[in-house]
Amino acid sequence: MNMLPPTAFVPLLACLLPLMSATVVQDFNHIERCKDSLYMGTPPRGFTDTKLKRICQRYMDRPRFVTLYDPQKRIPVYSAYTFKKTEGDRRVDYPWMFEPQLAEVDGNGNMQPFPTGYLHMKFEDSQAVLDDYSDVVLYERGHLNPDQHQSTPHDRAATYTLTNVVPEIREFNIGPWREYEERIRVRLNNFCRGTAYIVTGVTTRGNMIRRNNQDRVAIPEDVWSAYCCTEYDRNAPHDVRIRFPTYGVLAKNAKEGNSVNEMPVQELEIFLKGHLDVDQNLQLFYDNCISPSPLPLYLQHTI
Repeated sequence: MNMLPPTAFVPLLACLLPLMSATVVQDFNHIERCKDSLYMGTPPRGFTDTKLKRICQRYMDRPRFVTLYDPQKRIPVYSAYTFKKTEGDRRVDYPWMFEPQLAEVDGNGNMQPFPTGYLHMKFEDSQAVLDDYSDVVLYERGHLNPDQHQSTPHDRAATYTLTNVVPEIREFNIGPWREYEERIRVRLNNFCRGTAYIVTGVTTRGNMIRRNNQDRVAIPEDVWSAYCCTEYDRNAPHDVRIRFPTYGVLAKNAKEGNSVNEMPVQELEIFLKGHLDVDQNLQLFYDNCISPSPLPLYLQHTI
């Protein structure tokens, strides 16, 4: 049975908006424009862990994308964003940032660049910091929302927060996964005619990056992603058209055996039900990314 989208509760949300100004929120819909990163304004459903934090990733006072974050494992469970058409060039001169709201409730809700001096321990308790990655040679900081899928300088800069990053094996990060991100960029650039929504996340098995003899950052076992674009080129080649309106992907975060496997989203969801802390109602996109049916011609002039 299909659930009503959050738009059905707009009057209630309007009453709550003034009370919810922090970046870390109870619901992605409580901040204006935060839900714009989600298809039908609806986050993936079925995630049951109450300790996870919902981050409306704000940069320069504007929501850019959303992240479901695990402060105990110090990695995102997923990031959800809208794809922006781009030439695919990659910038590397943006500063790395952290999320103050994970550690304290004051502040303006924006992600902040890491300071050059001392960072208070309370920030290390709630999230990963640069030192967690500084002496790790096997892993790179892998974006879930990659800068190549964004177009404006501010949207790109916002992806360089450690709350959008997981440790990825270097050979996987610069090889199969980067090739996949480019393949999807080209596909959505060429054949998506409307807005494309992407959710990218990970699964973990308990392996951790350690620092000072303490478990610090969880190492993903698998990396997965799915997109939803209901307005697409119906004249696209068949091998492309069958991958719309929605399709998924799954890969091992490994040095070998790390090929990226594309699959229907429902097949990906079956895998995730066995490898994530979710219930059997897991659904990455509202109503499985089925485009709302247009009104019949005889009704279009009655409203």
